Amino acid sequence: MVFPFVWSFSTSLQTTETLLHVPPQLIPKSPSLDAYRELMEVMPFARMVINSTIVTVVVVVLQVVTSALAGYGIARFRFRGRHALLLLYLGTMMVPFQVTIVPLFIGMSRLGWLNTLHALILPMVASAFGVFLFRQYFMQMPRELEEAAALDGAGPWRTFWSVAFPYARPAAATFGILAFMAAWNSFLWPLFVARDESSMTLPVGLASLHGRYQTDWNLVMAGSVIAVVPVIIVFAVIQRHISAGLLLGGVAK
Repeated sequence: MVFPFVWSFSTSLQTTETLLHVPPQLIPKSPSLDAYRELMEVMPFARMVINSTIVTVVVVVLQVVTSALAGYGIARFRFRGRHALLLLYLGTMMVPFQVTIVPLFIGMSRLGWLNTLHALILPMVASAFGVFLFRQYFMQMPRELEEAAALDGAGPWRTFWSVAFPYARPAAATFGILAFMAAWNSFLWPLFVARDESSMTLPVGLASLHGRYQTDWNLVMAGSVIAVVPVIIVFAVIQRHISAGLLLGGVAK
């Protein structure tokens, strides 16, 4: 599993002259950063990294907040139709994104948001999976915590932000890394609404790079390395929360 990443990094350090050397060189004899420098010159790759970072951070924050609020409301508040509402919400997971992409595109076009970050962020602010994960996690939270907060005079909002949400940090970390990977690697929707290089994200930029430089694999691999590094860093930082979040979130009925 690790070998493709090692090969990508090795290829990104090779020059055009040594790229197709036979036999292939896993460890370049003369490593060079020319591919990274050229990558920044042939297209606004730094801007694409910034676009991906902005979109991913905003999407992750909004998805975690909206999913936690909805999951907490369904899990802890008693109201008529809450189970039907949850099933209806989860039913949206069975609808492929390709089915909704045309009306979403028409909506973004009429709002005048094509080639803007608004169009990349707005359709991704909510997640049915996130609501389900947080709901399962909040279902097994002891009610004594909420009762103690109520005795101290805390209302529903204060209870959520001061008691429930801190309690659900493993679930937030688990869902956060999954949302991060989905937003960072999103390709189909940005391909439709971000056609200008100034508004492209990394996956779309890499695709256009590959089409424009069919033989310059060192450039393609240099871009791939830049795109992969943030995901590895984020996963390494919070991976210890993932197992706990998924296991504890799956025990509630």
